[in-house]
Amino acid sequence: MRVSKIIKFKNFFLHYSILKQKRVEALSDVNISIKKGEQIAVIGPSGCGKTTFLKSLVFAIRPTYGKLLFHNVDPWLISQKRRHMMRSKIFISLQVPHLPPRQKVHAAVYAGKLAGVNSLVSIFSLIYPQDIEQVKYALDCFGLADKIHERVDRLSGGERQRIFLARAVVSKSELWAVDEPLASLDPIRAEGSILSLKKIAFKRNLTFVTSLHQTEIALKHFSRVIGIKQGKIFFDQSPTTISDELIKNLYRTDSELN
Repeated sequence: MRVSKIIKFKNFFLHYSILKQKRVEALSDVNISIKKGEQIAVIGPSGCGKTTFLKSLVFAIRPTYGKLLFHNVDPWLISQKRRHMMRSKIFISLQVPHLPPRQKVHAAVYAGKLAGVNSLVSIFSLIYPQDIEQVKYALDCFGLADKIHERVDRLSGGERQRIFLARAVVSKSELWAVDEPLASLDPIRAEGSILSLKKIAFKRNLTFVTSLHQTEIALKHFSRVIGIKQGKIFFDQSPTTISDELIKNLYRTDSELN
């Protein structure tokens, strides 16, 4: 059976200017496709373009040149309303998640289910959350079931990070784009959280793309790893074909290469 492509980058370039003088190439000549149900880890040195890549993936940033296709549709050539509806099929978690401090955990998690829902229904659902059992299940996936009635501001940084991951579980998304989900987690929690996300994504046949600083987790648990360096795709392949030397070159600076 043929597997459909959910995302396609075609000659994708993204530039921006610093003080209207120096042009910075955030992403350069990206040409990759992502199939439905794929699980992909994106790795690379700090500032290489991983976050920009994820934002481009969910069409939060418009390309300078080239295009991104979502189900063969260019989101930048349709109306803002249609683009918003397309984006409601995607769950994105940023590296530094923001959660209202006085919000209860169950409401914070349930918010992941409200993409594409009108404002009145969203407000009502946050005041009187539905599907509490589903929220409990999502929290239990990340060892937080006992925190369901806590206030967000009473949680640790790592717990707040996992709240955002629980949001992904309750969402109705077909694509998860998760930026540095393990940044505030200890090694055991980090690996457990990735395994939970992968298991659920596989069960639902949804696409899971995440940026990671933990290279060992990327190589151990993902069948496809994309390396980004200085805004360019440095490699895109199976971890079984990625050598130690290739990883060293990915993280090596220009001064170290000379």
